[in-house]
Formats: sequence, C-alpha cells, structure tokens
Amino acid sequence: MDGPIPLRHVDVFADRSYRGNGLIVLFCSTLDYPAAQLRAVAEEMRQFETIFVRADSDSRTVAARIFTVEEELPFAGHPVIGAATALHERLAGDSDTVEWSFVISGRSVPVVSRRDPEYFAAAMDQGHPMIIATVDHLREQFAGALNLASEHLAPLPMQVISTGLPYLIVPATAAGLSRARIVAATFEQQLGEVGAKFVYVLDTEGREGRTWDNAGAVEDIATGSAAGPAAAYLYAHALLARDEPLRLKQGRFVGRPSTITVTHDSDGHLWVGGPVRPVATGQLDTLPALYT
Repeated sequence: MDGPIPLRHVDVFADRSYRGNGLIVLFCSTLDYPAAQLRAVAEEMRQFETIFVRADSDSRTVAARIFTVEEELPFAGHPVIGAATALHERLAGDSDTVEWSFVISGRSVPVVSRRDPEYFAAAMDQGHPMIIATVDHLREQFAGALNLASEHLAPLPMQVISTGLPYLIVPATAAGLSRARIVAATFEQQLGEVGAKFVYVLDTEGREGRTWDNAGAVEDIATGSAAGPAAAYLYAHALLARDEPLRLKQGRFVGRPSTITVTHDSDGHLWVGGPVRPVATGQLDTLPALYT
C-alpha cells in the first residue's frame, strides 16, 4: 500500500446525516488487492457495505470494488450513489453536475451526481430490468421461510428480477411487511435454486420494502440494487404508471428511515437515486495483514 488511504463516511438516501444507509468510501491508487484483505477492511468498518474506488479525474471513469462483511459483490446500489457524491466533493467540488462511469466487475454503470443545498445527490442508470423467473409454485415455501402466512401476501406473483443483482420480490401486505424476517437456515440455498441473490419483501400498496443478509442477522437500511427490481415489479403489474416516479421507503424498522427515488428515462432505463449527507472524513492508516 502506498501510504494512508483517504476515506469519506456518508449516509446515502438520507435527507439528513445519521439517517439513511451508512457507507465508507475509500479512495485508492490501485484496487489490485486480494479480496480477503479488502473484506477485512469492510469487517472493521462495520457498515452494511464498503466501496473502494480508483478514479480517473480526466475521463470521470471510476473503477470500484464493493464488499459486505461476508463477500465481494458484483453490484450494489447505495455504495455507487454514495461514492459518486464523495468523488464529486473530492475531485469536482466547483461543478454543479458531474457524469461518471463506474466500472464494477466488468460492467459500466452511468452515474450523475449533483450539488444540492445540503451536500450532494446522485442517480445511477440501472438499465433495463430482467424478469428472470416467476416462482409462485414455491409461494408457501418462501412465505414460511420469511415467517409469513398466505394472508400476509398480496395477491400477486413472486418473481426474481434483476438490474444487476437478482432479487426475489415477495409482494406483501403492510402487516406482512411488519412481520417478515428470515427464519429458514437454508434460505440462501433456497434463493440460489431460483436464481436470486437476495430477497426483497415489498408492501405493494405502501411502497415500502425490507431486505436482510441471507442469514437474517442484519437488516439493510436502504437498498439501491433492490429499488430497480422493486420498481420494475410495480410497473410490470400496473401498480405504478409508466411516467410516475417511485419513492420507495425503507429502513423504518431499524430506526433509519430512507427514501429511494426510481424514474424511467426515454429509453426505458431505470434510474435509481437520492440525496447523500456527510458524516466524517479520515484515513485508513494501513491494510490488514493476511494470515495463513
């Protein structure tokens, strides 16, 4: 490692600091580190996700790697949104709007950040959603795994939808959303069998959602990668007009209320974004050693 690594702590999808989804952004000169080393940093930071970025300030191209405490992710929403605003502050503070291209696991994601009265906001292009599977034949199985009964589900199909990360969308009532939690020890395996990485329980009337790590140990606060699939689900089932933005609520159940906005552009791409608020600035003095 060439010297200390600067970092920025921000709260994403938050109208003020200490709300929304916390994120650590690390500004690196290289990303050629073993995954285990970067994951150890994410464990130390104890945020739901940590993002490592290397930016080309001339082209506005950003190489990025995203980690939870358990693994490296091929894509995630709130880290990209938060990193774009932190980079805007760091590299283009005099500009009102900046267009970025984030490269994550070989995928290029367009992002636009803009100054707002409090700090910055950003939105990313999640592209066209893909409906991977309809899994209503497993409705009872997944309901049980989520501590739900049939009366807690909305009369709509369960579907796996992806805009970069596949989510099983489970349509629920408001009561079902309140009751939902992962109670099946084999839940990650069950998701994998239908092509999903995570679950998103969605109150289709209240437009509010919840998701967790697959062990059910930690509930996420605001999930940008799930907001695109959630919006695609509502659009597909005519629960949201094509020209109507989705304001998706999340985080209420963990005391960190957040709002994610999803819109369509003229090409039918889904744009997911929201405000970001500053928390702290610092540096990582050293990377953890790898022990064998």
